[in-house]
Amino acid sequence: MNIKIIGTGSYIPSTIEKNEDFYNHEFLNADGSKINSPNEVIVDKFKAITGIEERRYIKPELLNSDIAFYAAEKAIADAKIDKETLDYIIVAHNYGDIKHNTEQSDTVPSIASRVKHLLQIKNPKCVGYDLLFGCPGWIEGVIQANAFIKSGLAKRCLVIGTETLSRVVDKHDRDSMIYSDGAGAVIIEETNDDSGIIAHESATYSLDEAHFIFFGETNNLDSTSQRRYIKMYGRKIYEFALTNVPLALKSCLEKSGYNINDVKKILIHQANEKMDEAIVKRFYKLHDMKMPEGIMPMSINTLGNSSVATVPTLYDLILKGKLKNQEINKGDVILFASVGAGMNINAIVYKQ
Repeated sequence: MNIKIIGTGSYIPSTIEKNEDFYNHEFLNADGSKINSPNEVIVDKFKAITGIEERRYIKPELLNSDIAFYAAEKAIADAKIDKETLDYIIVAHNYGDIKHNTEQSDTVPSIASRVKHLLQIKNPKCVGYDLLFGCPGWIEGVIQANAFIKSGLAKRCLVIGTETLSRVVDKHDRDSMIYSDGAGAVIIEETNDDSGIIAHESATYSLDEAHFIFFGETNNLDSTSQRRYIKMYGRKIYEFALTNVPLALKSCLEKSGYNINDVKKILIHQANEKMDEAIVKRFYKLHDMKMPEGIMPMSINTLGNSSVATVPTLYDLILKGKLKNQEINKGDVILFASVGAGMNINAIVYKQ
């Protein structure tokens, strides 16, 4: 038995925040001291490292659960299924619903329950729950859906990755330029052919790495606000990812029985273009190969890092022909991979 994605959908916010929109920000170091560089230089260095030119933010009236619902609607329509036949709705996110210009995150009821309500699904046996697993949350949700269906607990699942990071960024922190908003969703069910999920791998490193990404105070020490923001130790994350993600990819591929030459695409979490490129190069180096051209599709340059939404959004864009010079065809072997807060890593070998 294999488990296959039969429909995809995504929501790309309409508000574009360009790099030059950060020229008037007051960026500060973590200790509150001023950065001795003009913002134009800071932004240029940021673009050179991350590859990000612009990112997307949701409109003030929208919530995380709203955009999750929009992506889910599209995935259901794409799969051509009756929404009442869904057994599970699994929603990966990290910060819940945060209203514009408020300080508190709202997670009761769960985002999954809110999405089910917005979809107007009547079936009480359609179970909705949220998954907090850092940026790898959507991939972990797919792995859980795979387990539910293989065990006989479900026949069809909706898995969503959704985040509104624009609501948790510190405008005084240079890292705020990385983050964006978005949502991606898939419908998953059993398939009778040899396509679908072939192998998967997950890991949590928390002995020394648990707090590499955390919630912290603003860099502006003069602020009296009690609000907290997403923070990270970028260098530590880079070194951790470069060491561990290629090994996870290699292990997952070995489990699948496929060869490195069978891989047509690697859809990796859109965290940082240079980091992602270094990870994939290291993965191929483990096989004594050079990274093939075009193997790693990227959306981060225009969409930024939307956490759990990056991989399903990227997948949907490619399947719908919306990413230039990229395609996934029937029978292609692809890898999904992510790394993020926890620190968590996961990967899937998938045959289209």
